[in-house]
Amino acid sequence: MNQQQILSEKIKIGISLCCIGAPVRYNQLGWDMIGHLGREKGDYIFFPVCPECMAGLGVPRDAIRLSGGTGEDVLKGQAKVVSGKKEITKQLVDGSRVCLDVLKKNDVKVFVYKEGSPSCGVYRTTLRNQSRGKPPGVFGAMVLEEGMFLIPADDLQSPIKWWDWRRRMFAWVWLSEQPLLTRANIIDTWHVLKFLCEEIDRPYTKAMGLKIAQIAKEDVVVFGEQLRSEVMELLRQPVPIQRISNRLWKHYVHYRKKTNQTVDEVNPPTTLRSKTKIAQELLLMERKSFESGVLFGSSPVIYRDKRRIKHEE
Repeated sequence: MNQQQILSEKIKIGISLCCIGAPVRYNQLGWDMIGHLGREKGDYIFFPVCPECMAGLGVPRDAIRLSGGTGEDVLKGQAKVVSGKKEITKQLVDGSRVCLDVLKKNDVKVFVYKEGSPSCGVYRTTLRNQSRGKPPGVFGAMVLEEGMFLIPADDLQSPIKWWDWRRRMFAWVWLSEQPLLTRANIIDTWHVLKFLCEEIDRPYTKAMGLKIAQIAKEDVVVFGEQLRSEVMELLRQPVPIQRISNRLWKHYVHYRKKTNQTVDEVNPPTTLRSKTKIAQELLLMERKSFESGVLFGSSPVIYRDKRRIKHEE
């Protein structure tokens, strides 16, 4: 596998309802976060959910807060959820379970969450210095436990952050579907992902490469599932922008050597330019690499719908 791998089915993405513009926050606010994706939003199928609405809480409503622990503690019965002076623990847990059931029944494995929410927040349940308990939120705890690929909604506003989430999401979904039943399966899959893994965690990638080289035939199936689990966890980690820029140049040099073609728009990492400009260069390299049949290691899996693939052929 020496070229980019293609996903041709639209990825199903769960998303906090307030992040598609619906004014369902306690203060009647909502944000159209997917609008920042422009035409690209048509490449995905979105499943909006709101645990607080499904809990039967109206709009507007009192802000809710976690009391006595995290959302995980709430699910264990060791903490509670309060709205004003009223406890609403059962309502929010039930509403969260309804939302999770909707996502699971539709085989949704990616969720875009609103950070700072006591229900959907994952790493923060506080907003503007208000005390709303420790993270994760109640629904945030559920999607964490479910092992979904989680994306903070605010990062959809940044072209470079979204590019980083998107390329790791594609790789994560692709890996989840790969058969890892033979040594050849494992080697081929690792060859596709190893450069991206190296960008995220070089020591891990080096150690895993040695393990793959030494894998015993009788251990292949167990090893394959362990590899899948570990790499899918690794792919959840964002990459610093400077590292992304450095890798862009490295892969561009590889592309130039393989194709004898130059891409004048791609700049070395020492060139000062905006994060948006770096994102544009990355997208250009994705396209150029795909058209030339060269693996772009930073973004080894891309989406192309079936009609577009047919047109490009």
